[in-house]
Amino acid sequence: MTDISATPGRSWTGRILSAVVVAALLADAAVQLFAPDMMRAEMELTGFPPSQAFALGVIMLACAIVYAVPQTAVLGAILVTGFLGGAISTHFRLGEIGSPPQLICLLLGALTWGGLYLRDGRLRTLLPLGA
Repeated sequence: MTDISATPGRSWTGRILSAVVVAALLADAAVQLFAPDMMRAEMELTGFPPSQAFALGVIMLACAIVYAVPQTAVLGAILVTGFLGGAISTHFRLGEIGSPPQLICLLLGALTWGGLYLRDGRLRTLLPLGA
């Protein structure tokens, strides 16, 4: 049987990975909320009106907060990966297959679930992937 118990190293690694995800989301949300002109060209390139920057910033902020709170982290991980999946899909639609934004979103999605898996015993019980 696989040992799914938490160890201090596993828990801290999970917290650090999760903190990276939260920091990335908060940084992106801050730009969208407080300096949307910095993202104007990118938003127009991806087909989003620059006027939607504030709404996207609020969504990113909400996802980061829900993911950061231990009691709602699973819901947060679902929301974060849904949001990132939309970003990946947007770049795929534009023909930017394997582009840096897609790869970053893919990496953040993997870090989201990897960090949660390492820090949350409930998820390790549900998905006993390894020692």
